[in-house]
Amino acid sequence: MTPTTKTARQAKIRDLISRSSIRSQAELAQRLAEEGVSVTQGTLSRDLVEIGAARVRGAEGTLIYAVPSEGPQPQLQADQAEATTTARLAALCRDLLVSAEASANLVILRTPPGAAQFLASAVDHSGARQILGTIAGDDTILVVAADPQGGQAVADHFTALAEGRS
Repeated sequence: MTPTTKTARQAKIRDLISRSSIRSQAELAQRLAEEGVSVTQGTLSRDLVEIGAARVRGAEGTLIYAVPSEGPQPQLQADQAEATTTARLAALCRDLLVSAEASANLVILRTPPGAAQFLASAVDHSGARQILGTIAGDDTILVVAADPQGGQAVADHFTALAEGRS
C-alpha cells in the first residue's frame, strides 16, 4: 500500500510519468486512482509544478508529461545511459530551444516562457563534461562551459540538438 504523504504521492506521479505516456491531468488522476492514490485536480496541478513536470512532444507527436531525471539510471550501461540522456535532451531542445548564443565560456539559451527551468534541469542532469552548470530564469538559461573559450562549441551543440543534427 502506498503511503498518503505528499512525498509518496509525488514519487508515484514521477514513476507513472516516466513509465508511460500521460497526455493529460485527467489521465494521470485516473492512473493514480488505479494505483490507490486519490488526488484533487488542484493538488495534482501543484504536484506537477513542484516536481518540475512539463508537457513535451512525445515520440508519436502528441504532447505528454515529462519530468527531469534525477541523475543517471544505475541499471543502464554507461553508453546506453548517455545515449538515452542525449536523446532526451535532443527532444527537449527540439521542442523548447529558441536560440543559443555564446560569449567566451558563457552560453545564453532562450526558451518559450516558463520552460527555462525544465530545460536547464535536463542539461544539468545530462552529465555533459563540457558544462559546469546552469542558472535558469523564466525563459533564459545561462550555461557555463568548462573550457574558458568553449561557449561557442556548447552553443553549437545545443543548436545541433534542436535541429536534429546531433
